[in-house]
Amino acid sequence: MRRREGDGCPLTGALQIVGDKWTLLIVRDLACGPRRTTALISALHPISSRTLVERLRDLERDALIERRDHGGSPPHVEYILTTRGRLLLPLLDVLRQLGESLNCNDCDDRRERSGAFCNVCPRADRQPSLSTGSRPRRDEPRDSIVLL
Repeated sequence: MRRREGDGCPLTGALQIVGDKWTLLIVRDLACGPRRTTALISALHPISSRTLVERLRDLERDALIERRDHGGSPPHVEYILTTRGRLLLPLLDVLRQLGESLNCNDCDDRRERSGAFCNVCPRADRQPSLSTGSRPRRDEPRDSIVLL
């Protein structure tokens, strides 16, 4: 996202970081744990891979996410929220509640389209609390595959 010179207002600065269409949706999907680029593209359809990579670079530059390169062939790269990035999670909770109050979207639309609610939806079978910053325990299975 192209950055403009700020006016010294914290709100302006925050909007420079999270004010585009995809940033908070990427944070939403990373709230449940590390994700690979392909998993993010699938979850954020119809985002283009070019747009996703640009947003991931912006988030990494702003120290909101960390890129973990596990090497290998093909390359294995995951993205994870940093402590700073987790500061955005209460904002996601408030925006979700606002969206529900304003009837902006219906979770059933997503379920019909993708076969499941999003991971942070209160109607999902297993909902992590965004504001607590919960992550899967080590013994819980994760949907990522690590190639050694």
